[in-house]
Amino acid sequence: MDSIKAKHADARHNCWAFVAGRPEDSMKWGFSDDGEPSGTAGKPILAQLTGSGVGEIAAVVTRYYGGIRLGTGGLVKAYGGGVQQALKLLSTVEKKITVQLLVEVDYSLISLTQSIMSLYSATEVSATYDTAAKLVVEIELLNEKEFIQTMINKTGARAQISRMS
Repeated sequence: MDSIKAKHADARHNCWAFVAGRPEDSMKWGFSDDGEPSGTAGKPILAQLTGSGVGEIAAVVTRYYGGIRLGTGGLVKAYGGGVQQALKLLSTVEKKITVQLLVEVDYSLISLTQSIMSLYSATEVSATYDTAAKLVVEIELLNEKEFIQTMINKTGARAQISRMS
């Protein structure tokens, strides 16, 4: 915000809102009317962001005074509408949360382990071969528990799996 305020130092208002985290997590958001009448800027911006279904997003609307008083309804429409137009131009990338696991297996279980990894779209980050095969595996957080359970079941509990820090 400091850089935006510095860039637009002659603007009347720099109103903003954000959604941090997953879009459905209503506990991680914030907004500011930056001196506009309460509820006429930050809330309409936030409403557009939360309605977009996009997480990890912020918007700032900078307003210069143009000589016409918009009134509260006009402000709500201007701020919300501005963000609505910007969201139409937004390209998004799906963020997948991953974890790294250390999977330690006997050499006889490497092929089975790789097959199970493939089922869960897990990727091998690195491997070391000592008295056992030690694979650092990256997997989506959503698949972690099921992957571990499958590894335990299919290997007869002969796989040692721990989460890397």
